[in-house]
Amino acid sequence: MNNNFSLSHRKEEPEKGILYIVGTPIGNLNDISLRAINILKNVSLVACEDTRQTKKIMNKFNISNKLISFNKHNSSIKIPNIISDLKEGKSIALVSDAGVPGICDPGEDIAKSVRSEGLDIICIPGACAAVTALVSSGLPSSSFVFEGFLPRKEIDRAKILVEISKSEKTTIIYESPKRLKKLLKELFKYCGGDREIMVARELTKKFEEHVGNNINEVIDFFNSKDVIGEITIVLKGINKQRDLNFDKFDMKKDLNDLMNAGLSLSAASKYLAKKNGLKKSEIYNLN
Repeated sequence: MNNNFSLSHRKEEPEKGILYIVGTPIGNLNDISLRAINILKNVSLVACEDTRQTKKIMNKFNISNKLISFNKHNSSIKIPNIISDLKEGKSIALVSDAGVPGICDPGEDIAKSVRSEGLDIICIPGACAAVTALVSSGLPSSSFVFEGFLPRKEIDRAKILVEISKSEKTTIIYESPKRLKKLLKELFKYCGGDREIMVARELTKKFEEHVGNNINEVIDFFNSKDVIGEITIVLKGINKQRDLNFDKFDMKKDLNDLMNAGLSLSAASKYLAKKNGLKKSEIYNLN
């Protein structure tokens, strides 16, 4: 019996009228797949977040193709044009600056629009910062919540932070280096300093760094540093050893946090009551 085998790469011809969502490296350019290279070479055109970033990949792998910009600033204008091209039979690859399009970028909008027109989408899988950070964190990974970038508006942000503080599932958050220290202080406020956490910086790049083990330690580590690079945070969920539905101390803290963020007593009570399956009056009377 011959156990030897060989791997061959068969050229995949892009299909007409298909939008290909193509995963690209999140840092190390060598993480791109052979399939992604092939699709980028052979589609009718490539829609990219920043043509300068995409050209780095194109140049490294000797890819020559037409590039058009597609980003949060022009997506509403470009989506109808892209759909028109697809209907004419063109094949289009969509790429972001890093990772898989559609995660915290306008790729989500174009995917919805393309599907609503009865057109097809094929994803060419690639690197993802959220999954990369999660599996290297050592924290529970079989069930998790991805929050992406938290809302800027204080009221909306406080609601999400309350949910994160109560969740039993591991939470993954993206953050910019300029706002990392602020977010860590908020996580300390809502989750406590002992909550397990890993902050991953510059994933797959030369200066990749993982910082843990709890929120207190991470705050101390970054306190006197200038933070640079892309940031992914992995936060462990709570151990639900007791009934958390109506812990008066915790509930009052959540109520005050929401009110400090701008919600009225009535609105904050209604939100917490719905979230915890309680009567609004039970929360309202805690104040």
